[in-house]
Amino acid sequence: MKKLFAIIAMVAVCSFGATTSVMAQEDSAATEQTDTAAVDTAAVDTAAVDTAAEADVAAPVVEEENEGIFKVLKVKFIEGDAGFMSLVAIALVLGLAFCIERVIYLSLAQINTRKFVADLAALVAAGKINEAIAMCKNTRGPVAQLAMTAMECLNSSDRNDIGTIERSINTEAEVQGSYLEENCSWITLFIAMAPSLGFLGTVIGMVMAFDDIQRAGDISPTVVAGGMKVALITTIFGIIVALILQLFYNYILSKIESLTVNMEESSQEILTMCVKSDKCVK
Repeated sequence: MKKLFAIIAMVAVCSFGATTSVMAQEDSAATEQTDTAAVDTAAVDTAAVDTAAEADVAAPVVEEENEGIFKVLKVKFIEGDAGFMSLVAIALVLGLAFCIERVIYLSLAQINTRKFVADLAALVAAGKINEAIAMCKNTRGPVAQLAMTAMECLNSSDRNDIGTIERSINTEAEVQGSYLEENCSWITLFIAMAPSLGFLGTVIGMVMAFDDIQRAGDISPTVVAGGMKVALITTIFGIIVALILQLFYNYILSKIESLTVNMEESSQEILTMCVKSDKCVK
């Protein structure tokens, strides 16, 4: 019996030891998992903090990019002395107004010249002068005005000779040419005025710089910087305005030249169809 109890006691002690070892291993594994989870949580928090910091750093950059050139122009406009910069801005606005007016007028004056002259020639050949005059009145542009003048001469009884028709076409061509070039002198005025105002601001800025030097009694960059900035900014804006208006002006001149060529070609064709008409006195 004593041996049996001794064996049972040894088995119980071994079982308790094994159970204790298993529980210790489980506790160790749980502790390791807890530590790993804590490390992962800390890493996630660190990444979130880094992301937030990067977002905070990137936000001002995005805002600065969105502000763009308009904020810079506004700041420089204020720094360039409101008096002279306002004059340059007025020159730009008025110059652009005349440019836009000319572009619209010249765009409306352009028509399909070949089709118009062909339709007019068909009416003249058929002797339908009144219908030809009505078509000219309903058509915009200088070519239609030239044709209407010729048709009115052809339809009259005292001005239907070839010499009178030719003189009437030439006179109307000069009038229409002056209409095409109307207000272009104002555009050239503002093109010349914008840089002149800028240079005037430059001179005034230099005078301001010398006044500051005289008051301070010393030549230093901080004393001269204010006047020099006004001088340079006004000159830059004046030149920019002149360049913008010059681009529009060259475009306008190209359209005027194209319309003038169409008028010259059409006037010869109109004169020819008048000569072929039975109502023309040779």
